[in-house]
Amino acid sequence: MSDNLQKDLQQVVLCDMCIDEDRKPARKTCMKCEISMCIQHLQAHLTTPVLLQTHPLTEPMPICGTTKCPQHGKLLEYYCLDDMTCVCVSCAIEDQHRLHNMKTFATAHKELMEKLGAEQQALKVKTDDENVSLEKWEISEREKLGCSSVRLIEAVTNLRDVALTSVQSSVSARMVSIKTSKNSIQAAQKEKDTFRFLQMYSQVHQDVEKAKATDLRKGLEPGSDRDKLTEEIRQDGEKLLDHAYQFWGSLLTLVDPENHQMLIATDSDMIFDPQIFAPGMSLSEDKRRVFYNSWMGQCSATLLICSIKSVTNFERWVINLSEDYDWTIGLCDKESAKNLKNGNVYGLCCKGDQLSVLTTEYDDCSDTSIPQKKKPCRISSKTITCRGDNEDEDIPRPETVEVLWNLAASSLSFFSRNGQHQKEEILTIKMSLNKSDMVAFVQLGKEIVQNGSYWPHQQWQCSCGQVYNRNNYEYNSGMCHFSHQNKCSCGAIIGEACITKLICELV
Repeated sequence: MSDNLQKDLQQVVLCDMCIDEDRKPARKTCMKCEISMCIQHLQAHLTTPVLLQTHPLTEPMPICGTTKCPQHGKLLEYYCLDDMTCVCVSCAIEDQHRLHNMKTFATAHKELMEKLGAEQQALKVKTDDENVSLEKWEISEREKLGCSSVRLIEAVTNLRDVALTSVQSSVSARMVSIKTSKNSIQAAQKEKDTFRFLQMYSQVHQDVEKAKATDLRKGLEPGSDRDKLTEEIRQDGEKLLDHAYQFWGSLLTLVDPENHQMLIATDSDMIFDPQIFAPGMSLSEDKRRVFYNSWMGQCSATLLICSIKSVTNFERWVINLSEDYDWTIGLCDKESAKNLKNGNVYGLCCKGDQLSVLTTEYDDCSDTSIPQKKKPCRISSKTITCRGDNEDEDIPRPETVEVLWNLAASSLSFFSRNGQHQKEEILTIKMSLNKSDMVAFVQLGKEIVQNGSYWPHQQWQCSCGQVYNRNNYEYNSGMCHFSHQNKCSCGAIIGEACITKLICELV
């Protein structure tokens, strides 16, 4: 309610039917007649049956054109609960409110008063509960920050004490030579016999030179003790940095939890299930890491991300991805896992340093008997950019991606994880399908549609530009055949070095 309306209601409303010299305070306002009346002039509205039934009366209020519909010019008689506004009979029957929840003023007033009472009680209960939970929250957060800060202070103190104690012992040992030289000088100065003085001078000179060469600011003397202590400090320093990072992350999570949630590892029951696996690809024993050997052919694999648990309304997984190869992650139908171009796919694609979003678009089909999943569809791709200072810029390629699948909301969200606490949303896809038979997948390298056990010929290009075709375990160029260890005319080993790389990992 505006300040002006409150001020108007607080003003005394006078009867519109009294003579100007003797206007009495109004008792009611007739919304249809648009006049306010005192108790004397109100009698006709209270005693005449027709007026009593058709002329709604309200508490005294200034009449300023608010009692009639601005569109139809008719009396406002109903309240639309959906739009929370007063409407006339034409609005209620013919216009945009005709399918809405309509109430008479009296009924709407009663129901809304009851609703406000219930909401007031709920807020009271919530306030009481939050006073208790706020105390618990404060105690919990203080304990967490306190533990982090205590561990950090202890790590700093221990590292300082170890370094100072060790160097102090070394400096103390060096101080001995200075004291020895002082004693030698004092003894020589006290010697009165010339011959004895000259005999002892050589030793005094050595002591003095040794003292002059002593540097008290130097650290430990070179040797195994210094090497051992250096390694110990390095290890303790790494622990100190971990404690500092945890404390820093706890503060960020406290201040900005939306963008700095602590990274939680993917459930250990989630594993990779290979659907397409080129000869150069291999899987770890725990089925959570994917490797690639360049000698065995080009990088190409499509894997489902499976869980032994039943699908819930909220699924989450985190993947580390190599920066050397293209990838696509998201959701697909089980049937289309071996050929993503011909199925339902929603995902995030990375080619080179450019990110794009993949979505499934269905063609319009008037035949309602065909399930949406069976309707003609196509996979669309759109580059993802962010707003820069002057123009749109490509989003940086992430190395760690967190994926959240909300089945209830039919949404699929992707986040870039930078460290243990930093989290930045890349995009959220609203899916037209929300079937639990869709599965998570990751596609690595170049997509190849496998035909039985046959894999197409692959190529390797040397840095000098020479191209070699690979067939099984040998290469050829023209009529010449080469093994893996043969060299190109430029001297480079054909097929590159035999290196196995980790290119994908569930974390």
